[in-house]
Amino acid sequence: MREVVLTVPGDFAEWRSAARGLLAGGVAPDDVSWRGSAEGASLFGDEATAAPAGRLSLPRELVQIAERVICHRDAEVPARLYRLVWRALHDRQLLARTTDPEVDWLRKADKAIRRDVHKMHAFVRFRRLGEEEGRESFAAWFEPTHRILRLTAPFFQRRFYGMDWAILTPDARAIWQDETLTYGPGGTKDEVPDSDVVEDQWRTYYGAIFNPARVKIDAMRAEMPKKYWKNLPEAQDIAPLIAGAEARVERMRATAVSVANPLTGKWRTRVQDQLTFGDEIGTLADLATAVSRCTRCPLHCNATQAVAGEGPGAAKIMLVGEQPGDREDLEGKPFVGPAGQLLNEVLYEAGLERRRLFLTNAVKHFKFEPRGKRRLHQNPTTAEIDICRWWLDKERALVQPDIIVTLGASALRGVTGKSASIKSMRGAVHELEGDTKLIATIHPSFLLRLPDRERAAKEREMFVADLALARKLAA
Repeated sequence: MREVVLTVPGDFAEWRSAARGLLAGGVAPDDVSWRGSAEGASLFGDEATAAPAGRLSLPRELVQIAERVICHRDAEVPARLYRLVWRALHDRQLLARTTDPEVDWLRKADKAIRRDVHKMHAFVRFRRLGEEEGRESFAAWFEPTHRILRLTAPFFQRRFYGMDWAILTPDARAIWQDETLTYGPGGTKDEVPDSDVVEDQWRTYYGAIFNPARVKIDAMRAEMPKKYWKNLPEAQDIAPLIAGAEARVERMRATAVSVANPLTGKWRTRVQDQLTFGDEIGTLADLATAVSRCTRCPLHCNATQAVAGEGPGAAKIMLVGEQPGDREDLEGKPFVGPAGQLLNEVLYEAGLERRRLFLTNAVKHFKFEPRGKRRLHQNPTTAEIDICRWWLDKERALVQPDIIVTLGASALRGVTGKSASIKSMRGAVHELEGDTKLIATIHPSFLLRLPDRERAAKEREMFVADLALARKLAA
């Protein structure tokens, strides 16, 4: 019987090294005993020595799942994973056999880890420690169900790149300092301050976004289990917010939402000036004036007003969305509604300043369907996008950006003149005429529509990465 001692529980690199040696030596799963260094030596086992590992071919998906599942607290995980990789060497379709008990266990364990990772992304709360040489430092305490810190730390590294921080768990700690990520031993809650001004701000924000009309206590507990409440500053406000939910709903009912602007009727009946498309449009201000009188397609008939682009005339990066939404149509500015607010957050995470960007849309008028007192967004047709492309091309010619980031498929067609899927274009830098580079990504409203919180978190992370790429290229 071979005995393998793992010194660091949940360390994939250590387990993989041992497993490679055993596989190369042809050691069957039943001939291996796995234990942690704290369990004491076996009376009957011989300590395994690493055999030279030849080239071993395993399904990529199995390796990726194993890297997550090794973090599971079940003491049998190292042995069960080794049995699976042993079988996979002789059965390449093993993971497709969903009725296999060991494959079923693996899928369930992986789901538990991914759920735990999602909860850590959502429920870590930093407390401010201070500031040194102009760089703020923060610390957070979190108690995950499994040993997932190494899986989650890169997420916080990308999201909070501009500050120093430490995340402490009972098993280990991750430290981001001087733009270097390191790991250390576990800690205790006493090492992190109880509260700070950031916590008070977070409680205020949570109270502001709390929607009393959508209170579903069972669903809330499923999404935010009680075991996390003791470390969440907003948890102490949940009970009073729920208690006052009914009164707040009544106040909301008394206030009309998304009422069509009374100016809409005025715009419908106004006699439009004849618009001449000529070379007299020499500035963005001229362009905005011309856009405001556009009657090139029927969309102008119902919209309150056209919404031209906004930003510095020499912006290096141009962001192109689909069309104005309800708030943009009323205010006459791009990206000021819910999708715009989300975009502001993502821009900050990507290290971009909105005031340095030129923001516009492929279509300049709001297309909607009246539904009572509300106006429901409708996607523009390809013909409407193509007609409005004249304005977008004018904006590009005046701004001359180095980078164009298209947000959604409509924006991609508006820039390129061709229909293409985001999936086929995303993840690469494309060349446009005039040495302009194109990056295709999702529209922020896509994130707002996703019901799956875990998928939304992953999509948001990819969205931030796309915008960060634009920042790097512009620099």
